[in-house]
Amino acid sequence: MEFRTRACLVAFGSAIALLCGCAPSERAEQATTRTGASGPDTTVTEELDAPWSIAFHGSTALVSERDSARILEIGTDGTQYEVGVIEDVEPSGEGGLLGIAVREGHLFAYYTTADDNRIERFDLTGQPGNLGLGSGTTILTGLPAATNHNGGRIAFGPDGMLYATVGDAGNRRTAQDRASLGGKILRMTPDGRAPADNPLPESLVYSYGHRNPQGITWAPDGRMLASEFGQNTWDELNLIQPGGNYGWPEVEGIAGRAGFIDPVQQWKPFEASPSGMTTVDGFVYLANLRGERLRRIPLDDLAHSTELLVGEYGRLRDVAVAPDGSLWLLTNNTDGRGDPTDRDDRIVRLGLGT
Repeated sequence: MEFRTRACLVAFGSAIALLCGCAPSERAEQATTRTGASGPDTTVTEELDAPWSIAFHGSTALVSERDSARILEIGTDGTQYEVGVIEDVEPSGEGGLLGIAVREGHLFAYYTTADDNRIERFDLTGQPGNLGLGSGTTILTGLPAATNHNGGRIAFGPDGMLYATVGDAGNRRTAQDRASLGGKILRMTPDGRAPADNPLPESLVYSYGHRNPQGITWAPDGRMLASEFGQNTWDELNLIQPGGNYGWPEVEGIAGRAGFIDPVQQWKPFEASPSGMTTVDGFVYLANLRGERLRRIPLDDLAHSTELLVGEYGRLRDVAVAPDGSLWLLTNNTDGRGDPTDRDDRIVRLGLGT
């Protein structure tokens, strides 16, 4: 694995805007209200190229760019530094450099090659402002890849295990095939092995029957939630149970059929396309692409949500909690499906206030 020469990019000034409130709305099978938020939103950095994921290395933010295959460090003043470029990435359609996660000085990356999707672990070298990518170790290969439905989110759970969302790569039948890794949420040790307590013996599969899951997060009590792109009828918020079957392609959305686990909330795709998500202060925050909004979902009432920033920044790919407790939102208007404005894409900081 080789990396291009590290370079300092461009520093950007901050821009401040106000959140807007919108009128209440109700949807089938769920209740949603629209509102503003309790703090101002501030632009952290701009002119990102199809960014996909945010992860924090201590207090330092790292961002993946899907098509350029770059890992960027974002300085406290918004300056972008190129940490490294993953040379084996082969971007195509929705594939490329996707989710990243950080643990104990290592960067984990989920990315598309010419043959598959895979997860690799890299040493993070240097200090903030001068970070680099050291040697890489591939921990998982052979995940199905296509121009769409690649999944791609990775995150460490409260149990210290690495979880990964894998799409069906356009091959629907794999989602119900427990011997396939397509259409699944996977659980593995940091070196890619199947934990002994996984629900299927000697298998990485943690849950199945997924179409294209792209977000995972955990409540303080250990409950795991995942977001999922539906076909044409319903996008989903799922409460994940070990070994659970979430229905695709047999069912989509709330079906009430024996043997399948229904979502706790669902939305029409034009209002949603849910991607990255995080949990803070009793709420799940969920970034939506086509729906161009941030959803706030109370952990004590998962069937309801509030809509924030509707149409304010366009497509939202990821949301993460920064060390200071604020939310960092990652826009995704330059991925070929959005309508980018001047200086897109960007990271927006949202102060939650009190």
